[in-house]
Amino acid sequence: MSAQDSAVTRPAAAAPQKAAKKAPGIRQTMSDLHIWAGLLVGWLLYVMFLTGTVSYFKEEISQWMRPELAHQSTVPDPALVATRVVQQLQTLAPDSPQWSFSLPDARSNIASAFWRKPGAQEGRRGAFGNATFDPATGDTVKSRETRGGDFFYRFHFQFHYMPVLWGRWLAGFCAMFMLVAIVSGVITHKKIFIDFFTFRWGKGQRSWLDAHNALSVFGLPFHAMITYTGLVTLMLMYMPWGQNAAYTTPAERQAAQRTIFSQPPQVKPSGELAELAPIADMVRQAQARWGRDNLGRVTVANPGDANARVTITRGSEERVSTTTQFMHFEGSTGRLLQATDQGSGGAAETRGVMVALHLGHFADPVVRWLYFLVSLAGTAMVGTGLVLWTVKRRAKLPDPDKPYFGFWLVERLNIAAIAGLSIAMAGMLWANRLLPLDLGQRGVAEVNAFFAVWGATLVWALVRPAKRAWIELLWAGAAVLALLPVVNALTTDRPLWRSLASGDWVFGGLELTLFALALLHVALALRTARHRPKARPVRPTAKRPVSPTGPTGRAAPAAPAAPTPAPQMPNPALPAGELALKEAAP
Repeated sequence: MSAQDSAVTRPAAAAPQKAAKKAPGIRQTMSDLHIWAGLLVGWLLYVMFLTGTVSYFKEEISQWMRPELAHQSTVPDPALVATRVVQQLQTLAPDSPQWSFSLPDARSNIASAFWRKPGAQEGRRGAFGNATFDPATGDTVKSRETRGGDFFYRFHFQFHYMPVLWGRWLAGFCAMFMLVAIVSGVITHKKIFIDFFTFRWGKGQRSWLDAHNALSVFGLPFHAMITYTGLVTLMLMYMPWGQNAAYTTPAERQAAQRTIFSQPPQVKPSGELAELAPIADMVRQAQARWGRDNLGRVTVANPGDANARVTITRGSEERVSTTTQFMHFEGSTGRLLQATDQGSGGAAETRGVMVALHLGHFADPVVRWLYFLVSLAGTAMVGTGLVLWTVKRRAKLPDPDKPYFGFWLVERLNIAAIAGLSIAMAGMLWANRLLPLDLGQRGVAEVNAFFAVWGATLVWALVRPAKRAWIELLWAGAAVLALLPVVNALTTDRPLWRSLASGDWVFGGLELTLFALALLHVALALRTARHRPKARPVRPTAKRPVSPTGPTGRAAPAAPAAPTPAPQMPNPALPAGELALKEAAP
């Protein structure tokens, strides 16, 4: 075999072997984890964040959804209110083994009560009756039936149309993903402080990433706190094994629950009839201890029995803990049996502080607005993360007008979850004003309206081009939000101008907030309409090598020698990376 043959038959083994693929680093791994942890439950997280955000004003929303109740300029004396409510309950539920009712405060203009029905099994649906009373008169409130702001509060951690426990497990699953996304996001950002001050407007994907980073860094302590404390609120449900191992019998577990949640001891009825002592005297003792308007609930166990017990709990004012503090009275005599001003130990008090930080019940108006704004930034953080996922991948699609199914589905769900949820929440408020007042199950009908509107926005997002769907639903959101005060003015006697003139900042403040949110939707709609995606850069095609003999088989004429460029001195003002790119450019 000649040397030439050997060269021909020698395989390409002589070519350098392809280098092994380099494993991704920790930052790239955390980036992938951050993306997928946020995407898989991102829609549910967005819903939980937004409904949780408005829940910081659920009492005010509930007042707005009951316009028949007059504005409360001063809080009525809780002692007188308790007397009126007890008189009503003695008529409505004389045989009930337990009454419980809230007292009005600066944020609530009603006294809501529930009672256990005689013979009803604990935990069964329909075991309790309820009523709402006017604190000024003690009469049953004659207002429209509504779920009020309490629907948004409960929806954000237990959802709807599913068993409550399933909803809470699902919320906990999403919260755990959120916690993973926060930790992995912090590890991913090596310039987290610089990211807070960086925003490049009008740069497409770069702008979405800057917005996501700035919103994340701005509220990072709050987002970490609100996610972790959200898990703590239901930790005994998520991780019951420790408690079950320590307390093996139902009686022991019940006693442990009373200790953790600081509940008074239970007493069985004696069967001997006895009048309830004046409850106003007991309430005044609690007022002297904690303040005139700093009372929570009044619970009467075994009313009308010689073993009746009255428990009055302390309000949340000036307390950064939800651990219950109470005064326990003998119902037949009004004698004080027990008073707790301290928590139930370090562990229970730590849990109470975490739950209080999550709920924010202790907050004054300024702190509550800070909670609202930072939580709204958290909502925007989740929303921008979802949008960024599609913006980043759209730029790499072979044909953006014909995306693959997974991309198409994510994009449409983003539209319905982000733009559609605002319309659905406003739709529930519209239903509150427009549904007939005598409609049966009116509160349920309002909730059904919420989901019907939300479903309609999903259908709209599925059938319309993506960009048009974004613009149209954002404009629709702005319209339904801005017109709500108009609908309120046409259907009630409490228009915005009258609320402002009378100093009713519950109605006035809520409707001004609706205008502000409508303007936000207008800005987003205009920005989306003006957005023009940048043309994809055309890759330069590689020049075909020219044969030394030319296309005709003749030797190609030699090209004139190009003049040798003069050497250039490097510009010290350019960073090293930009300098390398500049030198490499043709």
